Amino acid sequence: MNSKQETISIHPDDARMASLVEFCAAAGHEINNPLAVILGRVHLMLKDETDPARRQSLETIAGQALRVRDMIGDVMVFADPPSPQPSQFVVHDEISKIIESQFAIARRQFGEEIPQIKFDCSEEIILEADRDQFSTVISELLRNTLHPSTAATSVQIEILEAEDQCEIHVTDDGRGLTPEEMQHLFDPFYSGRQAGRGLGFGLSKAYRLAELHQATIEVIQIPETHGLQFLVNWPLAVSEPSQS
Repeated sequence: MNSKQETISIHPDDARMASLVEFCAAAGHEINNPLAVILGRVHLMLKDETDPARRQSLETIAGQALRVRDMIGDVMVFADPPSPQPSQFVVHDEISKIIESQFAIARRQFGEEIPQIKFDCSEEIILEADRDQFSTVISELLRNTLHPSTAATSVQIEILEAEDQCEIHVTDDGRGLTPEEMQHLFDPFYSGRQAGRGLGFGLSKAYRLAELHQATIEVIQIPETHGLQFLVNWPLAVSEPSQS
């Protein structure tokens, strides 16, 4: 690694993280109950509503309630993630699908002004992990990097095999982060981070799901390009997948 790079390993304070997990679990359950009532009543009212203006108002209420429900879903995954259901898969193939999906989503949201993605996988590396949870981790890192607030013009995704680990490098050439943003990047509820970058539970959720697989995430600030790199170390599969 370049000696000029500043590497920060993301290991939130255990006691503070435990408190946040407990709060998220309680808050998620408490908010979900009245939210379900609101959605149920709105759907009942929509069945018999014929006035276009009132229907539009009700549909707006339903849409915002569903948005809250999705955010609560992230809160619950952070607080109580499901147990992994591991299977073996080829990293190159899985990340190729993630890149295609996230690039298409970013293009719909932000238009043509999004970074170009370069992908390099050295060989057919095999992981044994929960495929959906692995996809969520990489998707959240990539979504963060593709956001216009990064001011990046390109993103490099590189996959390497190092001893018993798969190294996944997601590097952009954007504006980087301040020291405070770097320190709190994966903390839920942190309000001081740059608008649009790392908001909500996306990166917090990624950290928790990686942790379930004994994987680690590091953040590397790159002074030469002012960019940022996420470095994921994920344990390799102990054996080759069966041919059946």
